[in-house]
Amino acid sequence: MTPGEYLLLFGGMGLATYLPRALPLLYLAHRSMPQWLIDWLGLIPVAILSALIAPSLFTDAATRSLAIGKLELLVAIPTLLFAIKTRSLGGTVLIGMLLYWLAGQVI
Repeated sequence: MTPGEYLLLFGGMGLATYLPRALPLLYLAHRSMPQWLIDWLGLIPVAILSALIAPSLFTDAATRSLAIGKLELLVAIPTLLFAIKTRSLGGTVLIGMLLYWLAGQVI
């Protein structure tokens, strides 16, 4: 490929990633949305994070089966309780790392 073709390719890829993000923002910038929609959109980050974390907590990757007694799940429960009580992101990360390390030393 020539340098001009690379520039065209990079420009096209940039538009393909930028436009789907920019167009809804431009369209909704001066419109009011109903409160139920705003509340519903607020749940999306929690749903995505849950979908990313749940398989590693509840399933065994090798056998693709439910595994309730996994080390990750046992560490996640007290870490979650700490996060709910303190609302500290940094503290939660440190506690989770410490508990995971300690559990690895014990088990």
